[in-house]
Amino acid sequence: MSIEEILDDMDELLDKASTMPFAQHKSLIDGERLRELINDARLNVPQEVKHAKMVEFDRDRIIKEAEAKAEKIIRQAEERAKAIVEEEAIVKEAKKRALEAVTKAKNESDAIRSATDDYVKGRFQEVETYFNQALQDVQGRKTKFEQLTKRKTGNKK
Repeated sequence: MSIEEILDDMDELLDKASTMPFAQHKSLIDGERLRELINDARLNVPQEVKHAKMVEFDRDRIIKEAEAKAEKIIRQAEERAKAIVEEEAIVKEAKKRALEAVTKAKNESDAIRSATDDYVKGRFQEVETYFNQALQDVQGRKTKFEQLTKRKTGNKK
């Protein structure tokens, strides 16, 4: 029998009790029956209290487990977020360094190309000067040759 049922029986016992003459607020009840109900209540209260304490203990345990699990999830999420941020920083730094390396290589390539172009132009200029001088020398010799041949042919006439 539960506490609720025992209390309902006590209420019923009081409702069925007869009132005393000249004292409407006082009733005659079956004392033995009331004592049985009180004893039943005393026996059942510890069971009800034990049950309530077990429920409270379970509730507290579940709440603590949930809080611990939530803290663990939060800690893991924070660690993951930190790792992602660090990864992103590493990727940004790598991209920055790669861009710097490419830019440096391009600048060096441009400088080498420019120096090579200047060198080739200089060599062509030297060759052109050499051939111009050779051409002038050949033309000068040709002219002298023609003059010599004219003198010889002019003397023979």
